[in-house]
Amino acid sequence: MRVLAAMSGGVDSAVAAARAVAAGHDVVGVHLALSAKPGTLRTGARGCCTIEDSHDARRAADVLGIPFYIWDFAERFTEDVIEDFVEEYAAGRTPNPCLRCNERIKFEALLDKAMALGFDAVCTGHYARLTTVDGKPELRRSADSEKDQSYVLASLTAEQLRHAMFPLGESTKPQVRAEAAERGLSVAEKPDSHDICFIPDGDTQKFLTGKLGERPGMLVDDATGAVLGMHTGVHGFTVGQRKGLGIDAPAPDGRPRYVLSLEPVSGNVRVGTAERLEVSEIAAERPVWPSGEALAGSTECVVQVRAHGGTAAAVAEMEDGELVIRLAEPLRGVAPGQAAVMYQGDLVLGSATITRAR
Repeated sequence: MRVLAAMSGGVDSAVAAARAVAAGHDVVGVHLALSAKPGTLRTGARGCCTIEDSHDARRAADVLGIPFYIWDFAERFTEDVIEDFVEEYAAGRTPNPCLRCNERIKFEALLDKAMALGFDAVCTGHYARLTTVDGKPELRRSADSEKDQSYVLASLTAEQLRHAMFPLGESTKPQVRAEAAERGLSVAEKPDSHDICFIPDGDTQKFLTGKLGERPGMLVDDATGAVLGMHTGVHGFTVGQRKGLGIDAPAPDGRPRYVLSLEPVSGNVRVGTAERLEVSEIAAERPVWPSGEALAGSTECVVQVRAHGGTAAAVAEMEDGELVIRLAEPLRGVAPGQAAVMYQGDLVLGSATITRAR
């Protein structure tokens, strides 16, 4: 097959490309330039945005002996990821920019261009497994549970997955690093990062305030309606947040307060005890089914609502075009805008965007 290897400049994508070469595929490496001003992004931010990362990707391609190109996707990345991120926060929702990048950049914009150029598949360094059963793709958790990235890939369609390759799905991170060293790849010990690549200093609130300005509102006790303080914008908060609320006085019982909900129209941020964070039912929109087949009736599953953690047994079903997930045990910190991903064992059943929880 003709394979386009997306090479971020990190160890994972370099080894993924190496494995595609070793499997006998005709491989071409490509690095996505996602920032119009790459020099402004922190070195090692996430292995996808800096000038240093592009150099690391090129060196890896040279070691592998494959052609290498840099494609400018900065404008598309700004529109589909950064602007979406800002708009979602302004609306009181909590987006996942990595999920959006996979969906709209790596497996929409990049895959579309790859197909137009005659490639058969796009290869990435994601930790997830991809199998085919009766002609239908099956997305599964990776063998390395600590590195599993199936959550941020669960918004991909069956057609996109038919043209995807995840060579690292059966490996652990130490195995990948060891293989990189054996292959003479200079990125073998390059550190990982979990920062948002387009926020240089890691200060999300400062970034959003710079984009949206100050939008003053009140911090309100959800139980009593008492005003506990003021804030400069709902975009500075997310459901489940405990620290940095800006409330001077402790709760009467001395227990910590958490953000329960955001009201972008009124500007209110409602806070309360941890118990008031618990939800038993989730509603979500825009479902995506990796196999191409929607849920049939009530389906027992495990739902995950955050990239790291936030899982519970549940029953999911479609009701009047909306995905409804009823939890067997309460979950805390479920925020609108996040993805609800449903699993049976290690198999991804589907994904949808949370609209509300109760």
